[in-house]
Amino acid sequence: MGNRFSCKTKSTHNNGSKSSRRFAGGNRSQRKLQTDEELLHMQALSLAIQHHQASQRFEGSMSRRIGSTSSRRKSNPVSDPVLNNSTPKQQKQSPEFLENLETKKIVLIHGEGFGAWCWYKTIALLEESGMIPTALDLTGSGIDLKDTNHVTTLEEYSKPLIDYLQNLPEDDKVILVGHSSGGACVSYALEHFQQKISKAIFLCGTMVSDGQKPYDVFAEQLGSAELFMKESKFLIHGNGKDNPPTGFMFEKQQMRGLYFNQSPAKDIALAMVSMRPIPLGPIMQNLSLSKEKYGTGRRFYIQTLEDHALSPDIQEKLVRENPPEGVFKIKGSDHCPFFSKPQSLHKILLEIAQIA
Repeated sequence: MGNRFSCKTKSTHNNGSKSSRRFAGGNRSQRKLQTDEELLHMQALSLAIQHHQASQRFEGSMSRRIGSTSSRRKSNPVSDPVLNNSTPKQQKQSPEFLENLETKKIVLIHGEGFGAWCWYKTIALLEESGMIPTALDLTGSGIDLKDTNHVTTLEEYSKPLIDYLQNLPEDDKVILVGHSSGGACVSYALEHFQQKISKAIFLCGTMVSDGQKPYDVFAEQLGSAELFMKESKFLIHGNGKDNPPTGFMFEKQQMRGLYFNQSPAKDIALAMVSMRPIPLGPIMQNLSLSKEKYGTGRRFYIQTLEDHALSPDIQEKLVRENPPEGVFKIKGSDHCPFFSKPQSLHKILLEIAQIA
């Protein structure tokens, strides 16, 4: 396998306090943590309101993106150990850092059932570092009004991303980040728009090989595609029971266990009211990936080590069978590091952006 990169987060433990001054300082730190976390969730509510307003104004034919937010946080959130051990230089990058990048544009692609809304913490952190993030709603996801029962191909599912890349200036490039099954959309984009992609980052994603379907990555945990299509209790038959299934959606309790076993309760609540059914066609489609196009793209993989939806062993198998240029790991993260370990994820995204 190519060069391996590992992101290690140090745990910060309080060994106890012998003085009331230290104890008071600990209370202040705890209050600051709670305040920072509240600020992030206020931003989530703000984004949700913006989504709702946008859905009232548009008919659904447009590709909606989250790029900029009008408000900026005054301090970084303390959501995981990275911040507690970071120096000011790590927390906010210098202008020299930005000048040396091939591109400051990062396009965030959500996974199955999610939408652009899930990246709200990552967007805020990237903007504060001077990057230019854009989060897309894939077809039938987020506030895109397309009925998921009518999304049958990976090309159709990826259309907002395809449109975005097609509209980029000729010499412009972006960094793509694909979460979970959104990795298949990134692979598709690498095959068709390799010249516009600086780096492709698979975040606990379906980094498949030529001839594989995105579902194959989950087969060890969910059973074969054929068995799943016949027997899964989560299937949706949008065209009637006598016709093949068109989508699926896990029950809320199932989603909690698979996706959010390390995530904050408020983020889980946000997800429970925002998740949408998953179109079946795109994840059951075999990808055609060539060595000349997909094979020449710069790929990186971020592993999540407390993941119940895509186990660490399966993620390790993916990078072993289809080696990327670099591998990073996030300790203590479930399948949604943008919720459970936003600071660790942010740090790694910036590290990959800096790789020459």
